[in-house]
Parts: sequence; structure tokens; C-alpha cells
Amino acid sequence: MIEATRAAALAHAIAEDPKECCGLVVILKGRERYWPCTNIHLEPEQCFEINPDDWEAAEEAGEVVAVVHSHIEIPPEPSPADQLGCEASALPWHIINPRSGAWGGCEPSGYRAPLIGRTWKWGTADCWTLARDFYANEGIMLPDWQRPHAYAEFEANPIFSRHWTEAGFEEVSLGNIQRGDAVFMNLSGPGINHVGVYLGDQTILHHAMNRLSSRDVYGGFLMEATRWIGRLR
Repeated sequence: MIEATRAAALAHAIAEDPKECCGLVVILKGRERYWPCTNIHLEPEQCFEINPDDWEAAEEAGEVVAVVHSHIEIPPEPSPADQLGCEASALPWHIINPRSGAWGGCEPSGYRAPLIGRTWKWGTADCWTLARDFYANEGIMLPDWQRPHAYAEFEANPIFSRHWTEAGFEEVSLGNIQRGDAVFMNLSGPGINHVGVYLGDQTILHHAMNRLSSRDVYGGFLMEATRWIGRLR
């Protein structure tokens, strides 16, 4: 980024403190500009989520070439969630701490977070992301799908059932479950809204909302919540 872009981003970060700021670097008529965006995350002091209307407006005005956001209480080093978001966006990410003025960042590099202990973030580090990464480690690439803007929209109108067959799953019975089968569940609200991967020995890998991804015993509540078990064809 050029100095004028950095200065504009820093000013935005200072103005938004103690909330995380977010913005885009946009090429407008051959010139680099900082495009401030609204952070619509429910916990803006700890995370950020760019208003999709702001992103759309930036794309209509010019070419988006990078994402910018701030870290308030921690150094501007990319977290695992930042690195996953960077990979998903296919753009460089720049991070500024408004209190120290220090910069950090990351670029798309094929990063994958560890399967266990990753922080939940809707759209970039959620249950389907974890399932896709598990299968990718097995040499199987599954499609991703465009999430609704907010998790509450998905919970009110789950859309897993529109995608699992497209991804290549076919139903198997609980009695025939084996390692690598996907377990689709209803944890709350209507319909199927959660997926995990059966690891064998009565264990399941999954990533519940606002929890760290984990390997848990597959029984009790999780088994009762199961609505469909899928095996890749």
C-alpha cells in the first residue's frame, strides 16, 4: 500500500477504536484508495465482518485489491481466522494496530488451520469449512457454497439439504456408519444446520458455533440431533 492509503486506514482504525475497523484497498481510475467499510460483526471489539453492501459498492466503483482491518488489544499478526479469511477472499490482508501504529498481514498461500482447536467464524471457519478441510486432507476436494450473510439467516432457513447431494454424498444408515461419513445434525431451530465427520471409535470431528473445533464422543445429544448420514460416492 502507498503511504496515503496507510494513513487513511490508520485514521479509520483510530476513529473506530475500541471496535475493529475494516476496509478495502481499491484501485479507482488508476489510483489506489482506502475504502472504509462498516463492521457489522455482533462482537466488533474482537472481530470484524465487512458489510456486503460496502464491498459491492467498492467493486462497482473500481477493483478491490486488498482487505484491511485492525487489531485493538493484540499485535497486528494474522490469527488463524484471519488466514482462513485471507484464503477465502483470495486477496492480501493488511492489519493495523491503531494504538501502536504497527502493521502486519498475510497473503493467500494455501493455508489450512489445524482441524482441532480452530476458532469459529461463520463462512470461513465453521462446520462446513472443517468438514471440507478434513476431506481435503484425505485428497478429496468438496465444493464450497455461498453462505447467507448472517448465521441467523441460515439457522432460520437451513440450506444443507440443497448441497449435500451436489457434494457427492448419499445416505447410509446409522448402523452402517464408518470413518469418513458426514453426520448432518439439527442442533437448534428448524432443519439440518450442522455437520461433522465420523472418525470411528464413537468419535466425531465437528465445529459448533462459538466453540473451538473439537473431537468429541459421538453419542448422547449429538446422536439424538443426527438427521442424516452421508457417504461420498
